[in-house]
Amino acid sequence: MNTLKITATRDEDAGVWVATSHDVQGLAIEASTMDALIERLKIVIPELLACNQQIELNEEVPFILESTFTGKITTRAGLH
Repeated sequence: MNTLKITATRDEDAGVWVATSHDVQGLAIEASTMDALIERLKIVIPELLACNQQIELNEEVPFILESTFTGKITTRAGLH
């Protein structure tokens, strides 16, 4: 199987990372940290792929996780 592309985006309002993918039908999970998200992905991806009949159980499937973080900063006068 080809390497799966997973996208993680930070939802600052909710305080979580959200993972989705066009390669894994139904994937939409969240976790408070990136490490926790990766651990959840290791469990959820194979289950979804098996449910969607994309793989057999116990098949090794590589994935890449690309993340995006968009934040805001406030500038203050007097800083150089």
